[in-house]
Amino acid sequence: MGKASRTKRDGTARERIAAQRAAAQRAERRQRVLMASGAVVVVIAIVVAFIVIKANNKPSAVTGSATGTALSATVLHEVATVPASTLTAVGIGSTYPKPITPITGTQLISNGKPEMLYIGAEYCPYCATERWAMAVALSRFGTFTGLHGIHSSPSDVYPNTPTLTFYKSAYTSRYITFTPVEETTVSKATLQNPTSQQTRLIAKYDAPPYVQQSNAGSIPFVDFGNKYMISGASYNPQVLQGKTWAQVAAALSSPSDPIAQGVDGSANLITAAICKMTNNQPASACTATVKALEAKL
Repeated sequence: MGKASRTKRDGTARERIAAQRAAAQRAERRQRVLMASGAVVVVIAIVVAFIVIKANNKPSAVTGSATGTALSATVLHEVATVPASTLTAVGIGSTYPKPITPITGTQLISNGKPEMLYIGAEYCPYCATERWAMAVALSRFGTFTGLHGIHSSPSDVYPNTPTLTFYKSAYTSRYITFTPVEETTVSKATLQNPTSQQTRLIAKYDAPPYVQQSNAGSIPFVDFGNKYMISGASYNPQVLQGKTWAQVAAALSSPSDPIAQGVDGSANLITAAICKMTNNQPASACTATVKALEAKL
């Protein structure tokens, strides 16, 4: 083989080896770029996931007073199962004279059932007072879930009254629909806004001639199917001062306790108003004692 041929062959071999090396280097660079890009993507994904998780867990403007404190199973049970014998023994208890007012209007219906509408606020000490009675009464017709404990405003009358909040709770019943609206938090930040229909009901019934002009628009406001209404507390909030949720709940089963006299007495009147809406169903709630109270509404 001639020198020229060997040189050409050797040159071709060197070119081929150089090309292979260059291709390998290019492949290695591509692999590095892909690895680096993949790492960047992973980092970005982690950062995005962290931001999403943080955003989802970020407290809202109403966290705390709006969410409330989880209540013990004992407290929830005692509120929901006040013995019928206790309620009968209490009767109207120490409720204010005529706390429930008859009203007239087209029957209020929701989900095919008579509706009980509550308008209140978490800061309100009178709402704090009334919620206990509403929870006791409504538990005779259905079941609550998601009730939490809060205290009324520390800077209002009857400061730090222990109570429940209906915000984010749920209520199921075969007999009635309960619609709670907690307008503001303990710090008076906006929480829930009444609908236009609810606002019209407040303007119509939470005003003269049903209440004095000086008390118009008062909360709590409770509308029982446009048959009866409550404006303000039904008993003295003072009986709850300085108590814990557990102390209030435990007192509900003792007929002579001032708390039971206020809460259970009001619950009996609320039960009577609801029984008027449900045609005295169920019989377990609309007892002879309650029916006697219906005649006094």
